Amino acid sequence: MSNWSRYIKDFVSYLKIEKGLAENSILAYQNDVAKLSEFAIHLNKSAEQLSYEDLKNFIAELFDLGLSARSQARIISGIKQFYAFLLIENLIKDDPSELLEQPKIGRKLPEVLTIEEIDALIAAIDLSKNEGHRNRAILETLYSCGMRVSELINLKFSDLYFDEGFIRVIGKGNKERLVPVSPQVQKEIELYQNHIRRHLEITKGHENFVFLNRRGSQLTRVMIFTIIKDLAKAIGLKKTISPHTFRHSFATHLIEGGANLRAIQDMLGHESITTTEIYTHLDQRFLRDAILNFHPRNSQ
Repeated sequence: MSNWSRYIKDFVSYLKIEKGLAENSILAYQNDVAKLSEFAIHLNKSAEQLSYEDLKNFIAELFDLGLSARSQARIISGIKQFYAFLLIENLIKDDPSELLEQPKIGRKLPEVLTIEEIDALIAAIDLSKNEGHRNRAILETLYSCGMRVSELINLKFSDLYFDEGFIRVIGKGNKERLVPVSPQVQKEIELYQNHIRRHLEITKGHENFVFLNRRGSQLTRVMIFTIIKDLAKAIGLKKTISPHTFRHSFATHLIEGGANLRAIQDMLGHESITTTEIYTHLDQRFLRDAILNFHPRNSQ
């Protein structure tokens, strides 16, 4: 949408002249709104057309990218400033960012699905539709491999090592990791590949991507959010979930099943074990016992 670049330029002038902000703050806000504009252009929407729901989805994507609560809070602040500017300029009548809540700085325990809820979501997929088998394969892969949504949409056939029982995942900073793949994931991907995908007219350059839309192109992050949101609605799930919820749930279920944090850290592709600990919302007694049992000073 052509008005985005003009609005951002005018917004920067407003921050400089009206608000008198420092250069660093202006640059940060400019980058924040630029991120929002990329998201909106993908939806084919102008700044005036974005709804509160759209903004919530945008924030969910930032969360999925692994941005800290502090970074998310700053971006939300930038968006609120931008919409305040649009209101002052009479370019919008209502502010969709008004109800956006700042994330609490600190460690917020993520929403986690029970195994029964995951089963119900997968069971709600309509397999009579062509995309049904694809969506089933997507959910199985998200949950069983603990993948980020960006990793899932970029998954290629050249990353599947089914004979060896692994999927190669290209994570943040192009770091590779190998994730064990369950027979169920292999079965669902092969079903989709052999019965649905092979009949698609594939867009040039998208031949190697595992998951495609009906036009034969790589899926987008927004599409995955929509699939999950629709399934949650279909089963009347009251929890607010996103693709990332499957990753949280995967980690939590592994820990509840007795896996150690280091193994889960490797599976999720985390640099720091403290990042992994955010995914665990188990009581302190469990963690205390784990430390007492595994700390070398207690095992002499």
